[in-house]
Amino acid sequence: MTTSLTLENPVFREFIGYATILILKTLFLGLLTSFYRVTKKIFATEEDVSYFQVKKKGIVLDDPDVERVRRAHQNDLENIPLFVLLGIIYCTTSPALSVALLHFRIFTVARLAHTVVYLFKVPQPARAGAFFTGMCINLSLVFQILFKIAF
Repeated sequence: MTTSLTLENPVFREFIGYATILILKTLFLGLLTSFYRVTKKIFATEEDVSYFQVKKKGIVLDDPDVERVRRAHQNDLENIPLFVLLGIIYCTTSPALSVALLHFRIFTVARLAHTVVYLFKVPQPARAGAFFTGMCINLSLVFQILFKIAF
């Protein structure tokens, strides 16, 4: 099995697909935050208030709908880049394709679930479960990488 970061490496090829889905989801949440701000005329900066001429409301930092989407986006920005970085390193350790796919799929499903339960206000522990599932996958990648370089 090749360990290079090329499309000839099936682990890396699969990783690229899952990482791209997660990045696309993160981009979508950024756009959704902007959409909510514009349609609800809820802005966090003076220049936006001035540009969109919503001086009545002024700066609003606590709209529940905007904040819910923004927090889901922020959570992605805190978790998905770590997975992408760890995934790239992991691909160089010659993991079994089946084990790698299990990690990539579980993390992707967990992050998609995290977004769905966050945006649709599904009661806890759904969001926590999705978050900790993704965290456990990242930790598993860390330990597998460390094990591979130590032994």
